[in-house]
Amino acid sequence: MKLTLYQVDAFTGKLFGGNPAAVIPLKKWIPDELMQQLAMENNLSETVFFVPTSSTGGGREGADFEIRWFTPELEINLCGHATLASAYIIFEILKEKKRKVIFSSKSGLLIVRKNFQSPPLGGFRGLMDFPSWKPEKISDYPQGLKEALGINEIVAVYKNRDLLVELNKEEDVKKAKPDFAALNKIGDKVIITAPGKEIDFVSRFFAPAAGVDEDPVTGSAHSQLIPFWSYKLGKDKMQARQLSKRGGDIYCEQKGDRVIIGGECVFYMKGEISV
Repeated sequence: MKLTLYQVDAFTGKLFGGNPAAVIPLKKWIPDELMQQLAMENNLSETVFFVPTSSTGGGREGADFEIRWFTPELEINLCGHATLASAYIIFEILKEKKRKVIFSSKSGLLIVRKNFQSPPLGGFRGLMDFPSWKPEKISDYPQGLKEALGINEIVAVYKNRDLLVELNKEEDVKKAKPDFAALNKIGDKVIITAPGKEIDFVSRFFAPAAGVDEDPVTGSAHSQLIPFWSYKLGKDKMQARQLSKRGGDIYCEQKGDRVIIGGECVFYMKGEISV
């Protein structure tokens, strides 16, 4: 069996920035074990697979594709950058003529609209309609969390899907030196975040228990960050930046029980897999 693989840098307007995703379009689902093996072999934070709903008996509420995401270690329930990269492939490579694509996922329906107004650097920009997961403040967070994150002070800790750790300022996020072995023992995915100097907020994301020590740019984390900062800042539209080594820029908007997450994509490569 031969499969086509694309690699796309998401949440960036320049090559070698943002978060690289491996995108593998399928005509029908292949075994879960094989998808996990392919994700392990690709060794990126996520490998994404999607299948036309016409081949699965019809889409839920009009979905065009079913979509699933795998880290090198496990399947996850939501991934932003790989969804954005998938939309790029559907619009730009597979030449889908619609103005939006609807994915059916383990986190419900996900809509990606192509922004037909050219981004500043050219190329592709997508706007993703995702669930809003407002985190709630907790006091019984894991012991040793501050030491595991390599930070001096925690303002507060919140929880939805992941732990969200609020820090005082952007510099604290930049200078954090996480102990990934210690974070792996804690088990939770962890977001650290603070107000930005020139933008609304910044963040970093760690998930060693899922096989990803630090994710370059994490769309699903912004399903939690957007409602958090929208409430704290008293605004619905924001600009965010993830401060990983590769870095990435994210447009953010709070819309009731949904969030809009926007970003650019850049094509890197196309290959063929023989399995």
